[in-house]
Amino acid sequence: MHIPGYLRRFSRSLCGGATVLSMLLGNASLAAAEADDSLNADARAQKILQQRCVVCHACYDAPCQLKLEAHEGLVRGASKTLVYDSTRLLAGDLTRLFDDAHSTEAWREKGFYPVLDETSAERGTLYRLLTLKQEHPMPVGGDLPEGFDFDLHRDQQCPKSGEFDEFAREYPLWGMPYGLPGLKPEEHQLLTQWLRDGARAPAQAPLSVRVEDEVAAWEHFLNVPDDKSRLMARYLYEHLFLAALYLETVDSPDWFRVVRSYTAPGTPLEIINSRRPYDDPGTSEFYYRLQRMPIVVAAKSHQPYRFDRARRDWYRQLFLEADYSVATLPDYDPRFAGNPFRNFAAIPVRNRYRFLLEDAEFTIMNFIKGPVCRGQIALNVIEDRFWVMFMDPDAMDPEVDAAFLQRESDNLRLPGARTGSVIDLLAWRRYARAHKRYESAKATYLDTQYRENGRAPGIDTIWDGDGVNPNASLTIFRHIDTASVVKGFVGDTPKTAWVITYSLLERIHYLLVAGFDVYGAVSHQLESRLYMDFLRMEGEFNFLMFLPADTRQPLRDYWYRDAPKSARDHVFTQSAVIERESPLPYTSADPKAEFLGWMREHIHGANAANFDYRRTASGTMADAFDRLQATRGAHNRFLPAVSFINVIGGRRNEAYTLLHDAGYSNIAQLFQEEERRLPEEDAVTVAAGFIGAHPNQFFQVHEKQVPLFVADILALQDEEDMDLLRYRYGVLRTSPWFWAVSDRFHTLQRAQDPLAAGMFDYNRYHGY
Repeated sequence: MHIPGYLRRFSRSLCGGATVLSMLLGNASLAAAEADDSLNADARAQKILQQRCVVCHACYDAPCQLKLEAHEGLVRGASKTLVYDSTRLLAGDLTRLFDDAHSTEAWREKGFYPVLDETSAERGTLYRLLTLKQEHPMPVGGDLPEGFDFDLHRDQQCPKSGEFDEFAREYPLWGMPYGLPGLKPEEHQLLTQWLRDGARAPAQAPLSVRVEDEVAAWEHFLNVPDDKSRLMARYLYEHLFLAALYLETVDSPDWFRVVRSYTAPGTPLEIINSRRPYDDPGTSEFYYRLQRMPIVVAAKSHQPYRFDRARRDWYRQLFLEADYSVATLPDYDPRFAGNPFRNFAAIPVRNRYRFLLEDAEFTIMNFIKGPVCRGQIALNVIEDRFWVMFMDPDAMDPEVDAAFLQRESDNLRLPGARTGSVIDLLAWRRYARAHKRYESAKATYLDTQYRENGRAPGIDTIWDGDGVNPNASLTIFRHIDTASVVKGFVGDTPKTAWVITYSLLERIHYLLVAGFDVYGAVSHQLESRLYMDFLRMEGEFNFLMFLPADTRQPLRDYWYRDAPKSARDHVFTQSAVIERESPLPYTSADPKAEFLGWMREHIHGANAANFDYRRTASGTMADAFDRLQATRGAHNRFLPAVSFINVIGGRRNEAYTLLHDAGYSNIAQLFQEEERRLPEEDAVTVAAGFIGAHPNQFFQVHEKQVPLFVADILALQDEEDMDLLRYRYGVLRTSPWFWAVSDRFHTLQRAQDPLAAGMFDYNRYHGY
């Protein structure tokens, strides 16, 4: 909504001192970064490319498939073909960088065209886009001119070299960085000179002897020819193929990934580029190898995983020294290749579960960050914020009974794209019926266990992290079409919670990670979303079983208001187990909050101290954040999903995240999400540091203004009020200090967690 100029000037007069101060501080931090004389001209140009271009051009949703997190992506160029295409009736062509082509010529055959010009750099598309921005800069402050489109499903303009003149005439303000302030003159000079000099690839430092030895040790370990080792290696690969492996714990490690290769250790890699990790490799002789990844880390796809000698020793104990034998190795028959309950039945269930639990945040992060950079179809199946716990593998858990899982393995099959077309949807009812049979068998099994053993779920059946592991409790946030997961219980008591068992965790992985195809037909996307409904309800059902019997169905009905009866009843199987009373000593009128309060005390690390804003905020700030977090209501509906706040003043330079928790009557239906919105139930979670890789808004607030900032949020009544909030405290797309604030946030993020840090993504940034 347009804000009249006099209102804009008035709002600035209310906080002009803080705005000027933030500009000075921000520009000072940027100047300090530019003054790094330890970098040569090429390295400084690479840093500019990283800080100003990778923030929009990384992962599958990079505009025009121009992926700039690696030099190979720059050389590959751009494509007019969409990766995310909701109208695709057949599976699309694979265009995964590092996987599906290994030469410029091969990428040209796949439809990619150059953005560099080898004969004259000035004619290259990238060079001209940068120059176009210098010739037609963004207006300073205020509203964006008409014509900009930031919708993720917009018609992308991907001009080839011969089309650029017409593009420039029609869209003169659409130079790079698109919809954001241009490069400073000295930055532009550095970057364009680098392009004129041939856009040389950044030099990679040689690996240390220690890391080379670790690579060799891992490649030997993963390729021992006995059947027990081969089964272990396949299980590890199918769970770690998306991991960013680091072989030594330093702030800036070398990153690797595990791949399947036609070639043996000690020889150049020849990657087997199958669509899924469990697809037939096409040869009986292949090898698991470690590939060094020459990339700039992008936060939205970065999943760090420790891969050192201690980890290898643990794998040896867990998978090789355990007392079991492997009669035959599973094949790659497409009917069963994606069924881990069949393929890995020889490995004891508790050992598999222990593997998944040890790094449960990483395990869940695979479906949060994994094969999708944009996942509204998959993600509108979860609440905006909920807590996750896990059944203890050493306590009562029916699904660690190997015989039970073996009997139910056929009913635990997951949807798989057989033809890559809409025909696959015809099999949907078969999967739904199989899952219903599994739920019925599980209820019967549980009831038998309770009657024969006199055991019901208690506090000790929830995994406490063995008293040392902070992965035992997680908070998952949904940000419309992206999501985040962090360790611990963040925020106030959520609307829902899940208790995850081994089979549920394994199925989530094979449905949304190992078996998910981002290039798949729309039928595949729909199948995944529909089946994830069952898995969500299963996790919720497990949680409800810890509550008093007479509260289970009313709470379930509250979660599924206005949902079809079939959605409510699919997992909530009517059986004796549903009526069985909990043995826990409830005393309050809110048993859900009471139980989750016990879990905060029971589970190691559940208090999530590192995200507690009271740890860093002053008393006045903390009081204001308390009010904001405690006040539900429709005023919150105007806030974007993820906002980063830079609190400044004196020596204060801190980052906080504001997360919008939107209210819905239910999330059990695929479409018409807006019709199920309940804005009066909207809430906000405040966290110290950063949660989320796709910020929608930056705010800079002086510490003395935090109470006023919160009061202004609580007073929001319409979009015009939200626009005024942005003008008073926000960093607009037209703000000259946008990049200074961006640089500052990246610096603070690296200080928070250097191993997990990566470039944020600005494709969803509002600020206009």
